[in-house]
Amino acid sequence: MNKTTKKYAGIVIGVVICFVLAVIFFLHSNISDHITDTSVAWSDKVPIDKMKLDYAKEFSVDYYEEGYILIQIGNKDKFLLIPENKKVPQGLDKEIVPIYQPLNNVYLCATASMNMFVELDALDTIRLSGTKKDGWYIREAKEAMENGDILYAGKYNAPDYESILTNNCKLAIESQMIYHSPEVKEELEEFGIPVLVDYSSKEEEPLGRAEWVKLYGVLTGKEALAEQLFREQKEAFESVIEGENTEKTVAFFYITSSGLASVRKPSDYVVKLIQYAGGRYILKDCEEKESGISTMNMQLEEFYAKAKDADYIIYNSTIGGELESMEQLLEQSELLEDFRAVKNHQVWCIHKNLYQESMKMGSLAKDIHLMLTKKGVRDEEFTFLYKVE
Repeated sequence: MNKTTKKYAGIVIGVVICFVLAVIFFLHSNISDHITDTSVAWSDKVPIDKMKLDYAKEFSVDYYEEGYILIQIGNKDKFLLIPENKKVPQGLDKEIVPIYQPLNNVYLCATASMNMFVELDALDTIRLSGTKKDGWYIREAKEAMENGDILYAGKYNAPDYESILTNNCKLAIESQMIYHSPEVKEELEEFGIPVLVDYSSKEEEPLGRAEWVKLYGVLTGKEALAEQLFREQKEAFESVIEGENTEKTVAFFYITSSGLASVRKPSDYVVKLIQYAGGRYILKDCEEKESGISTMNMQLEEFYAKAKDADYIIYNSTIGGELESMEQLLEQSELLEDFRAVKNHQVWCIHKNLYQESMKMGSLAKDIHLMLTKKGVRDEEFTFLYKVE
């Protein structure tokens, strides 16, 4: 094949791909266009009930007659759940985006939400993932991708639009990272795909994060199960905060590749969990140097001066990787040898699956309380923590 032939072949292929995408987009758009109900006026509808939330502040749910549900995320994003066999009310406000039930073919890029779909037995609503198979620590998600039930459709900032459209995606669930690539959000919305941004990480209270399971329960039609799941976490949490206040100090950190100590800011949810569990975060008096993120970096010498007398060390493996031995920790800095917790064999590590199981805040609080109050506890008693020997 000569250069001219290759050139024209490339042009033809490009035209065909564009044509296919255009047809898919046309069909996708018409799904929404033909189901506006001219007999039902949105202006005539009023909420008949509101979801009770104990801790979450970043979303709200209002119930309307005939099964319509209005969801608000943060201060601006609004979605109207359209019940199966119902139509979009006439005159629906332009800023309210319809989502059609039953929900399926979801493109999930907010990894912290996957655990909630699994716990809700609603994994079958997800068709597309923004995380590759090897990036999942959740067994069910990994297996679904191995079986082809969930397909990789590109990272949040580089989605595979062709795959997303051909799989008739009904909803994209994104983390706040999508705001670093606003053009992607706009492109998905132009294709008629609602984009719901998960704000659970903005919740100030640990159980506020867990309570987002109620939102996903609404989306998947599993509200009763969502209430039960949250109640279990709340009960685990409350059993801890009503227990002994040990006042023992805890350092929570990991060593970065550049040799800095990455620690949690005093306002972070992990610090609150430590306090609720009966401990005291040893860096609680540190000045928060940056806004908008939950961690900050310290020179090891400064970290040593402030944290060496901590009664317990919890190493954050969700970023730095799990520790297999005490030697592996000490290889990162000789300063760590002089830490009280190291000398007293009170070095603990978080399993790397914690970040992808954000619903289980009550379980993490229970782990920390168990660490602080009991000696000789068995590994099988813990959900996320294990002791480093």
